[in-house]
Amino acid sequence: MAQREPGFETLAVHAGSPPDPTTGARQTPIYQTTSFVFDDTEHAASLFNLQVPGFIYSRLTNPTVAALEERCAALENGVGATATASGHAAQILALFPLMSPGDNIIAANKLYGGSINQMGHSYKKFGWGATFVDPDDPDNFKAEITDRTKAIFIESLANPGGVVTDLEAIAKVAHDAGIVLIVDNTMATPYLCRPFEYGADIIVHSTTKFLSGNGSSVGGVVIDSGTYDWFQNDKYPSLTSPAPEYHGLTFAESFGNLSYTLYGHAVGLRDLGASQSPMNAYLTLLGIETLPLRMERHCANAQVVAEYLKGHDAVSWVSYAGLKEDKYHDLAARYIPKGAGAVFTFGLKGGFDTGIAFVEALELFSHLANIGDSRSLVIHPASTTHRQLTEEQLIAAGAGPEVVRLSIGIESIDDILADLAQAFDRCATASSG
Repeated sequence: MAQREPGFETLAVHAGSPPDPTTGARQTPIYQTTSFVFDDTEHAASLFNLQVPGFIYSRLTNPTVAALEERCAALENGVGATATASGHAAQILALFPLMSPGDNIIAANKLYGGSINQMGHSYKKFGWGATFVDPDDPDNFKAEITDRTKAIFIESLANPGGVVTDLEAIAKVAHDAGIVLIVDNTMATPYLCRPFEYGADIIVHSTTKFLSGNGSSVGGVVIDSGTYDWFQNDKYPSLTSPAPEYHGLTFAESFGNLSYTLYGHAVGLRDLGASQSPMNAYLTLLGIETLPLRMERHCANAQVVAEYLKGHDAVSWVSYAGLKEDKYHDLAARYIPKGAGAVFTFGLKGGFDTGIAFVEALELFSHLANIGDSRSLVIHPASTTHRQLTEEQLIAAGAGPEVVRLSIGIESIDDILADLAQAFDRCATASSG
């Protein structure tokens, strides 16, 4: 009899965390230790030579963090993962095996503002370039590919405006050019969308957001599909050429479909040091256990809020793919049929000043720079998360002066709507007075 594949909800609870073999503890222990004792000198040498798996030092590997990595890989149907200190660290680590000075990526211009800033400015310090294009037309990526292009970077469901990206079409552009497609799946989570099923090669998450779900733990993760053929061209010598620090070992030859993940640990975490702490990994594991339940409520509440805002006199527009008239509704039905997510934007008729006043008038909503919490959150991107961008970049990213971003939580929908209503009333009273 064929072995049954576990369902998503089962993986969210069990993947990566069997009972502890030493103590029988059912919950994954927090291995709050810097390092691990070797059996003998031969064992130590084998670990450092990457000849056997095991734990050396918590910057490289840690049992609690490894449980999180295994769970994230299982949820995305990948072969391996590397957990990092933050979502931004995950983006750097994802590119580290692929890039050399003078190389470039092509990124969607509809991204989290911090990502645009990181790619447009900080990447230059590595000698990396980034070109931004409108992801609504996949041919925009094709037009910018050069011999030094090593990856395309997109968000499956883009922050802040809830833009749905045509994953399959962009994957085809990447693969026709023999380059990697990296998808940030933070906003959708693997519960709503699994980008590997549509041609993505690498997935990154800010685990800080929905995977953790409780606003307590900063982290990131890089997940490998294990399907990209690194030897199909000479674009990725870090994986296909001998590594001098490992006595000429070639990662893609020695480790096959785990080569990218092994490189992420053995070189990426070793040299960049952006490892996730065991405590944050533990808290994120706890959060993932309820991910399916939370995402159902997040999406159901967000749909109701979007409908409410669409009909409000003070609102000029709502960008939510769950609305039938939204330009991304058809793509949402294709890629995220279980719900259009919890994060979206809307425009206030009063512009910048009204946006700030509205945010300050809310009471249940927390005004802070995060998404994916169980609590409802609000921010005015143009004055906060996206304030480093130019006016042109703000508009392209869907973060203009009138824009308010909501991250809808799992509270009672009646309480969420009541808070929005009183904030509108207070703004109307202030403007009329």
